[in-house]
Amino acid sequence: MTLPATPSSTLADTVLDRLTTVYAAAADPARAAEAAAYMKHVAPFLGLRTPDRRALSRTVVQDTPRPDETDCTAIALRCWELPEREYHYFAADYLRRWVGHCSSGFLPVVRHLLVTVSWWDTVDALAAHVVGPLVAADPALVSVMDEWIDDDNLWIARTALLHQLRYKADTDAGRLFRYCLRQSDHTDFFIRKAIGWSLREYAKTDPDAVRAFVDGAHDRLAPLSVREALKNIRHADS
Repeated sequence: MTLPATPSSTLADTVLDRLTTVYAAAADPARAAEAAAYMKHVAPFLGLRTPDRRALSRTVVQDTPRPDETDCTAIALRCWELPEREYHYFAADYLRRWVGHCSSGFLPVVRHLLVTVSWWDTVDALAAHVVGPLVAADPALVSVMDEWIDDDNLWIARTALLHQLRYKADTDAGRLFRYCLRQSDHTDFFIRKAIGWSLREYAKTDPDAVRAFVDGAHDRLAPLSVREALKNIRHADS
């Protein structure tokens, strides 16, 4: 997939001007240092507490029109060009709200966000709340997820594992289980954790199916994945 150039967008101009003004004015250097350390210094931070950041975000988008796909593309890419992590959080939240206005052609933009300044905080939000809805809206994208699960980039593979996280009864359980087995020998913590998390979430809908899958694949799954998958089931049984 080829990433398009950042398009022109009057809405993006307005949003970015407001955003950089109000976020920067509320920066807290001491809290920023703590946040950067907690996130393993993947990016610098402004030091905004989540409730405060979201309140500021509401002022940023107040009285702005509904975006189209071009606006979403411009806002997301321009936010990701800014170094501080809170701007990336704003973009992820914005896309979560407006992903329904984007077509399957938006997926290359999301992939760029996933592989740029990658860490669990933005990847997980994009996987469940942006990639998931895009795939649900266009079943043709399932074949892309079939490619992503085998991607050498662990964050792309993690996204494939987690994109059905909010599907509940609409989850394609067979595909979920196949994805878990495809990555069951992965040694990275974030993949093993994602396997367990995706199974644990689906267990809220069909605990028997998850229990049966884990029982059958127990020798192939990492202990971390098994513990995470069965956590709620075991609690319910106890």
